[in-house]
Amino acid sequence: MSHYAVTNPATGEVEETFATYSDEQVETALDGAQIAFEQWGRTSSKAERSALLRRVADLYEERKEELADIIHHEMGKLPEECLAEVEFSGAIYRYYADNGESFLEDAPIQREAEGSAVIRKLPIGPLFGVMPWNYPYYQVARFAAPNLMLGNTILLKHASLCPKSSAAMERIFLDAGFPNGAFTNLYITNEQSAAVIADHRVRGISLTGSERAGVAIASEAGAALKKVVCELGGSDPFILLSTDDMDATVAAAIGGRYENCGQICNGAKRFIVVDSLYDEFLSKFAKASEKLELAPLCSKAAAKHLAEQVREAVESGATLALGDGVNDGAYFRPAILTDIPEESPARYEEFFGPVAQFYRVKDETEAVKVANDTVYGLGSYVFTTDPEQGERVANALETGMTYINEVGADSCELPFGGVKNSGYGRELGALGINEFVNLKLISTSTPGRF
Repeated sequence: MSHYAVTNPATGEVEETFATYSDEQVETALDGAQIAFEQWGRTSSKAERSALLRRVADLYEERKEELADIIHHEMGKLPEECLAEVEFSGAIYRYYADNGESFLEDAPIQREAEGSAVIRKLPIGPLFGVMPWNYPYYQVARFAAPNLMLGNTILLKHASLCPKSSAAMERIFLDAGFPNGAFTNLYITNEQSAAVIADHRVRGISLTGSERAGVAIASEAGAALKKVVCELGGSDPFILLSTDDMDATVAAAIGGRYENCGQICNGAKRFIVVDSLYDEFLSKFAKASEKLELAPLCSKAAAKHLAEQVREAVESGATLALGDGVNDGAYFRPAILTDIPEESPARYEEFFGPVAQFYRVKDETEAVKVANDTVYGLGSYVFTTDPEQGERVANALETGMTYINEVGADSCELPFGGVKNSGYGRELGALGINEFVNLKLISTSTPGRF
């Protein structure tokens, strides 16, 4: 029996199931990706690839209501957030359609000897993507768009919660005119996934998921001498050092914590506030949190796990300043943890849901120390009225991204990725097209030199 199913978290009802692929089907898909690469990666022009990516973006726009409804049922996201995700995903494909040709231009090298030399960006072959459930379309777009523009082909293993959205994406690429095998959806087991990673036809792996999954997949890829891009967990700090508009700062914090019901890798999770602002900020944040009507988490199991984390945090000495920390099926009301002891495991865990941690600090130096006291290093947020302080703190934070006086600023042109246990590699922007690429030197001697 397949473990790929649409289970509506709001009702607990299994609405649709999808059969796991046989080994023979996986072999056919691998062959198809390699055959498509011979056409797509080696013979199609950049202009042709750009035109088809633009058609994909058009189809996302044309089908946005249908696509949004699919993920609303798959993982419970609010309808307006579903629609926003579809639109952002389409924008990513359009961004690489519009900018991909310039990103892929030859880079000339000034030779010391006579002749010429360039670095040419060429594709490397079929890529395998292992993607998560929290942003079913967006996460795939970050991986697929730049690599299809480059000429690589895509094999997708989506989360078991997202079988219908992954099939819808495959259909979009086919309807847009991509060759068979350029983008292939796979309903496969973890054992089959390991076999795909080891297969000689697959030349790179991209994972967005948990730290545990990153260790497993990076180990398998390393054994096969294949490059991996990993976007893993995060416990992003939101540092408040000064403000001239507390209400606006609280509103930003609420958005940063509760987007997608808190199920976001680079969401603000740890609020680190200077002593003079702590009480006011916490009070207003708590009052705003109480008024929220949140969607369910992705599953009852996810909500139950979050409740267990809160319970263990309280048992280790933390104060539950808001909420009861108990799940109701897949639903979980906002919760706030304060006074978390230094020895508490809660300080070092990722809470993937609507739970906020609060830390009181005396100054900038202590704020940076608390922020960096984590194995994670994905994103970070700094709120201050002092521009020089914002730059200084941003430089001191051990993260791949820092946003100063803003949240929710993710955009097609801004690279995304982390350091430490949050992974490595970058997606989006000009950097996103340079991960799975053959940076090939082509050096030409002056005729008649020899």
